[in-house]
Amino acid sequence: MTDDIPATTPSRRTAAGLAVALLSAVSFALSGALASPLLHQGWSAGAVVLVRIGLGALVVLPFGVAALQGRWHLLRRNAGLIGLYGLLAVAGAQFCYFSAVRYLEVGPALLIEYTAPAAVVLWLWVRHGQRPGPVTVAGAVVAALGLLLVLDVVAGFGLHLGGVAWAFAAMVGAAAYFVISGDDSTGLPPISLAAGGLVVGAAVLGLLGLVGLLPMEVTGAEVEYAGVRVDWWVPLALLGLITAALAYTSGIAAARLLGSRVASFVALSEVVAAVLWAWALLGELPGLVQLLGGVLILLGVVGVKLGERSVAHAEPTPA
Repeated sequence: MTDDIPATTPSRRTAAGLAVALLSAVSFALSGALASPLLHQGWSAGAVVLVRIGLGALVVLPFGVAALQGRWHLLRRNAGLIGLYGLLAVAGAQFCYFSAVRYLEVGPALLIEYTAPAAVVLWLWVRHGQRPGPVTVAGAVVAALGLLLVLDVVAGFGLHLGGVAWAFAAMVGAAAYFVISGDDSTGLPPISLAAGGLVVGAAVLGLLGLVGLLPMEVTGAEVEYAGVRVDWWVPLALLGLITAALAYTSGIAAARLLGSRVASFVALSEVVAAVLWAWALLGELPGLVQLLGGVLILLGVVGVKLGERSVAHAEPTPA
């Protein structure tokens, strides 16, 4: 019976990993559709993000502490990294994304944010001298062409410029997420990094709101999804529990089951899921030109990832 384990375990592990990765992507994708009506009813982006990240931190923190197994020196040694992760990858990325969906539909905002892998390649080239190969360059070019279509340049740059700027800022935060999360030399368990980042992000947003630098506007008005009106606290609870706590923890589990590269490929389904959520809950659907641009962005990002994979296998490991 033990002879069957090597043959069956890998396939079951992969199937489980794919299911959990899709769960993570679908969970993350729900955030824009849930937040958009709150923003239009008078909630500030800062208030929505603070509630989302704060609830997520409360749920994930016990798991992050348990994963340390008493190795508190890892927190001290990586305090700066955790702070940067919380500031850019958690608070910055989410605040900028929610600010973008105040002016843009969910689909175009997320498509702009998901040009982040190309930005990561550029960073690794400029900062670490990891020159991209031809496949990576081709993928970046295709993604750039897709971005032009998403921005509706053909129709005279029809998207709100402020929303586009916020979406690009969210892209910077997402790129920081990939760069910091991909560093496995710290010894810090991934879920501990996620918990620390959520705590730092919530603390930063709360402090900025307390001193008046970040508007924390709230309203008790009902919000509407797919023609159904619900109390304001319902989408906030879903944002914290599903799009933060569940999304982060399932994403980490998927990365452990599949490996970071395969998990990052599956994560691209978040873009498609976000468009479907926006269509189902808000009645938003990008035009044909923007849909074509979205397809090109996805193909380009896949090309960038394929190029990264070939370079990583081809280059010798430094001594």
